[in-house]
Amino acid sequence: MTDHNDSPAIELINVSRRFLTPDGKSMTALRDFNMSVARGEFVAVVGPTGCGKSTTLNLVTGLAKPSAGEVRVMGAPVTGIHPRIGFAFQTDALFPWRSVIDNVVAGPLFRGMPQEQAYAKAREWLARVNLSGHESKYPHQLSGGMRKRVSLAQTFINEPQILLMDEPFSALDVQTRALMHEELLRLWSQAKASVVFVTHDLEEAVALADKVYVLTAGPATVKSVYAVDLPRPRIVSEIRYDKRFIDISRTIWEDLRDEVQRGAAREEALVA
Repeated sequence: MTDHNDSPAIELINVSRRFLTPDGKSMTALRDFNMSVARGEFVAVVGPTGCGKSTTLNLVTGLAKPSAGEVRVMGAPVTGIHPRIGFAFQTDALFPWRSVIDNVVAGPLFRGMPQEQAYAKAREWLARVNLSGHESKYPHQLSGGMRKRVSLAQTFINEPQILLMDEPFSALDVQTRALMHEELLRLWSQAKASVVFVTHDLEEAVALADKVYVLTAGPATVKSVYAVDLPRPRIVSEIRYDKRFIDISRTIWEDLRDEVQRGAAREEALVA
């Protein structure tokens, strides 16, 4: 697959995505949607519930095809899942019948890495996420935060150039989530991957990202894009008390609130 080094990691150009609902109506999820993610950039996407945030990720993977417009990854049109894309979702993708190390090693083995090398690499990644000594445990023996650490090791061991994250920490308590934010930013700064992080949590978006995309209520289009000019490295647990952080969050919330209210009014109208 060709890789045009000077091109963005991800581009959505005037993309629309329509699909048929079960009762045969045509639904537009995205319209005239434009997004560009530079190499190594961390982009967060926020918007009202059901506004097509996850559809955006599906277009990047090729699981969904645009009805109009173009989606490009590493400078080339999307024809299927790019081998250098990693995923992290709300529910972790751990195999319950496999030990921690066997979960982490699955990707490299699947990609053809020799077994000894793959296990050595998995042990190294488990050490990076502070799980040395837990290699032989099973997922049900771990806390939610530990499971997320295994998921991050499972994702980063494959050295993704692009990381698509769909509310990966939303099920965690506040303290654990703050720890996972630190972990993610540390791994991301080392890996230099391009990230698209979908979240409902505006503070999470501002704390993590270089750029925040605000989507309109469905059919989604990009309402605005905000650069987050907070210095890195960031300590997420402390940054939320920074005046600049509060100002950026407030500005984006005023923009987002209108869309959340519009989305809620539309939902109520559908139910009524």
